[in-house]
Amino acid sequence: MKPNNPFLIAGYHSPEYFCDRQQETSTMLDALHNGRNLTLIAPRRMGKTGLICHTFYLLKEQESGIVPLYMDIYSTQSLGDFIRLFAHTVLGKLDTAPQKALKRIGRFIRSCRPVFTLDERTGAPQVTIDLSPAEEESTLKEIFDYLASSEKPCYIAMDEFQQVAEYPEKGVEALLRSYIQFVPNAHFIFAGSKQHVMREMFTSSKHPFYQSTQLLTIDAIDREEYARFARHHFACQDTQLPQEVFEAIYDQFDGHTWYVQNLLNRLYGYHQDVDMELVSYAIEQIITEQSYSYADLLKAYPAGNVRLLKAIAREGCVKEVLSGDFIAKHKLRAASSVSASLKKLLDNELVYHSAQGYVIYDRFMGEWLRRQVF
Repeated sequence: MKPNNPFLIAGYHSPEYFCDRQQETSTMLDALHNGRNLTLIAPRRMGKTGLICHTFYLLKEQESGIVPLYMDIYSTQSLGDFIRLFAHTVLGKLDTAPQKALKRIGRFIRSCRPVFTLDERTGAPQVTIDLSPAEEESTLKEIFDYLASSEKPCYIAMDEFQQVAEYPEKGVEALLRSYIQFVPNAHFIFAGSKQHVMREMFTSSKHPFYQSTQLLTIDAIDREEYARFARHHFACQDTQLPQEVFEAIYDQFDGHTWYVQNLLNRLYGYHQDVDMELVSYAIEQIITEQSYSYADLLKAYPAGNVRLLKAIAREGCVKEVLSGDFIAKHKLRAASSVSASLKKLLDNELVYHSAQGYVIYDRFMGEWLRRQVF
């Protein structure tokens, strides 16, 4: 079924509803086809998950026998969490017949107790594991052995991979690297949004994944390509999105994919020609819906953090947060205090450091902050 609204803000449907990224897609297809693992780096909500899904879609069109698998490890807090999610993602997915899958899983997974269920829609086996800390490394090895035993080419995307650096266990990166390099039929995409952490993991000689992958960084979708995509879909429902209006939207959110897409989704749903008045109305609707959650979020932060957040929002983008002019203009505290606040806001991803300077990560929250009476 076609989506009612072509401006998807979650999930992936087909190339018809995916905008541009032709060069990035070509790079990923070439790397995976030639057996090179990839590291994909992008700010959150810039579209890296959609790009992965688009690449997997095209891979399956080119070679129907492959198995693409995706796992988002952002919510995992330990090696045990990772292994449980890895098992759920991988086990049972490399065999077409459920009975064969159950037999192979039973042959490889011996250190813990797998629990089998069947997907009600597809009938495919679903596996969860009952895991104790003493069994973690053995179970991880068994899952990789299960992968390596398959004759099917397998592509595994691990999203928000920087999370493994936060696990309390020591040596997780080295442990994963030691198994990944010996699975010849599996190729990996390591995607992440914390750019400094991801670059350290894959470009520093101190880390096990040093120079083990091809690096790819993505930024905003090309303005002209995005305009053509957006205006085409509006035209398909006999409404107009003027070029100058699209460009104003793109500039307001610096082309940040999810925020532009979210706004286009709203505008398309109004089923009328778009002008700047309608754009302002849609933004107001979105901000109003989120205002209580934004206010609650700020309650969890000290006053100094909030003052700095508001100051950055007023400016839109700040090149030097610790400059005397910026601190004096917004009546902030000493540079040392501002530095500590900035670190916390960066760590918690409320502020993002782009090539142009520091900006509010959530662009709609930035709009909300700018509209507050300070």
